[in-house]
Amino acid sequence: MKIALFMFPYLFATSLPAFASGSGGEIANLTRSGMGIFALVLFVGAYALVIFEEQLHLRKSKPVIVAAGIIWILVALSYQALGKPDQAHAAILGNLTEYAELFLFLLAAMTYINALEERNAFRALRSWLVNKGFTLRTVFWLTGLLAFFISPVADNLTTALLMGAVAMAVGGTNKKFVVVACINIVVAANAGGAFSPFGDITTLMVWQKGKVSFFEFFAIFIPSVINWIIPAICMSMAVSKEKPEVHDDTVLMKVGAKRIMVLFLLTIVTAVCFHNFLRLPPAVGMMLGLGYLSFFAYYLKKIEHRLLSGDNPLDVTGHNHATFDLFRKIAKAEWDTLLFFYGVILCVGGLGQFGYLAVTSNFMYNGLGHTTANILVGVLSAIIDNIPVMFAVLTMDPQMSHGQWLLVTLTAGVGGSLLSIGSAAGVALMGSARGVYTFGAHLKWTWAIALGYAASIIAHLFLNSRYFH
Repeated sequence: MKIALFMFPYLFATSLPAFASGSGGEIANLTRSGMGIFALVLFVGAYALVIFEEQLHLRKSKPVIVAAGIIWILVALSYQALGKPDQAHAAILGNLTEYAELFLFLLAAMTYINALEERNAFRALRSWLVNKGFTLRTVFWLTGLLAFFISPVADNLTTALLMGAVAMAVGGTNKKFVVVACINIVVAANAGGAFSPFGDITTLMVWQKGKVSFFEFFAIFIPSVINWIIPAICMSMAVSKEKPEVHDDTVLMKVGAKRIMVLFLLTIVTAVCFHNFLRLPPAVGMMLGLGYLSFFAYYLKKIEHRLLSGDNPLDVTGHNHATFDLFRKIAKAEWDTLLFFYGVILCVGGLGQFGYLAVTSNFMYNGLGHTTANILVGVLSAIIDNIPVMFAVLTMDPQMSHGQWLLVTLTAGVGGSLLSIGSAAGVALMGSARGVYTFGAHLKWTWAIALGYAASIIAHLFLNSRYFH
């Protein structure tokens, strides 16, 4: 699961001299230098620890943060030896700017998701689905459909956990159903996230880089549907039509939940407007949206103070917190994930300064061709995390048509579905349904997922041919 492993076969076959550097701000080819090789090995080692996070119980952010710092020490020393100390400084500032935009955007989005979770929005949806008395096959299709349409807004990880909880609550001891339902949810969540800038980190990076405009993402909506629907049809044949036992527990949303949903939608509109009309980073629009929530949190605090003063059935704040506290929602953001992104971006950026990304770009996009390379990116995303893969592609910045940028957005987004370890959604559900939804169980249906992957690519090449000129 390491992008560096993919580089090895040809990195050392290159005939470029070890310290050949261009003029001005061009990147030196240091792929054969001792420091360059050490940086690559360090990244491989750090990412190996990320892969075995579940077994080692070591947070994934820790190894990549350490590796990032050491790699940039090596970059700085190497460029000082070349007499270009300022180039390393300028390069790391560029990486930090990219990270800052991603960090602020995700922090605002995560805060909204945490606020909705605290207001019982997701638990209410889950209890409604569980109590409806649907057949297992209906639940299979409903959870997949909801995962596909919630993921573009709430991200694939949150969506997978929510719908996975529904599938497990309905399926109970029926392990066969839980397995296919979880696979269906992973595929649907990843496919749904592919056609929206808000659905996945990779699509967000592509949008923020300006490679694809907000509305152009919807050109891959039908290919995304195809990517999910084909394996879903295949798997649905293995799901019975029996009715599981209905649960009586009902969860109600807390006061303010629906208004927070409206504010979240308004925040998304604000971010899009900042990017499309003002030519400002969408992260600034998201932070303005966080401001909307902060003022509503103040209002909600006043409301809940009044509710607490009497015996009101709407008083469901719970958890020993008297009122809604925005900063508690910010504190509950996925800090391990946010810091992991910091490490990945700086690690990949540092390897780029040694010339590895330039060599990789030349091999993939000039040697294999754009379409083959972009399909390969999706397959790599199933083995490696799609975030470093997509960041590497964006850093390489190959000269491609809009159609190719849409293709790599699609493949990087949905390619992770091929294996259970290929996406955050799959890894999260393996943790939730431990011992039931496993790597091996997912692998049994990889053939069906691969059919959907291939069909979605063909659909994109055919339906969006106008973008390839």
